[in-house]
Amino acid sequence: MARRSLTFRARLRQIIFGTDTPAGRGFDVALMVLIIASVLAVLVESVSTIRAHYRFWLRAFEWLITIAFTVEYLLRLYCVDKPLRYARSFFGVIDLLAILPTYLSVLIPGAQSLLVIRALRLLRVFRVLKLVQFLSEATELGAALRASARKIIVFLGAVLIVVLVVGSLMYLIEGEQHGFTSIPVSIYWAIVTMTTVGYGDIAPQTPLGKILASAIMILGYGIIAVPTGIVSVELAGTRRRETVPRICPGCGAGGHDLDASHCKHCGSRL
Repeated sequence: MARRSLTFRARLRQIIFGTDTPAGRGFDVALMVLIIASVLAVLVESVSTIRAHYRFWLRAFEWLITIAFTVEYLLRLYCVDKPLRYARSFFGVIDLLAILPTYLSVLIPGAQSLLVIRALRLLRVFRVLKLVQFLSEATELGAALRASARKIIVFLGAVLIVVLVVGSLMYLIEGEQHGFTSIPVSIYWAIVTMTTVGYGDIAPQTPLGKILASAIMILGYGIIAVPTGIVSVELAGTRRRETVPRICPGCGAGGHDLDASHCKHCGSRL
């Protein structure tokens, strides 16, 4: 009996997590169709005229999809050897968030609008289409972002100081009579100007204020380029490694190194 149970789990895991078999590919394609349909239903339900005529059917369809996703989520937990590890993974959290809003809507009216989170599950399309090279690029970009995180934090700290100083100066130069009613409002103007958004709801009127604004505008172009340069340097230095679409039996993660014998996420043997 135990042998049959393990065989059944292995086959179920191959269908749910794998894409190398027709059954696995068909399962993921069907899942994509359900996700797209559920997201479209949420978007359509937000239209008042449609909601007034088809509210019952839309809600019934929403519950039907939610029950299907709940069963699918429980099956995913059943398939892997370490359910908690999968539940804490990126896709595990997204899968859970995809079903919670409907149940929360029973206690909190309107919570079903959060079902658009289900659109994030469409990220599985990379696995369905077996675009491993895109998964590799995404992993590489994530590594570059993590490597440059400290530099970007320091850079944002410097930008924050500049914004505080410029906002305070503009408050002193222009004053309340020209729309800079407080330092926070002036800081808001500095952020809008430095990021080259330029709403135009507040504008300096004095010559000195216009000179300071011009300097901030020029500085803004350089500031926008700095984070891009930081990430680009880290991205260029990231070592590219070939990956294969093997699925971990422990947590369901894929994209492991070619010579890997254990999962890099949970440590299970591949």
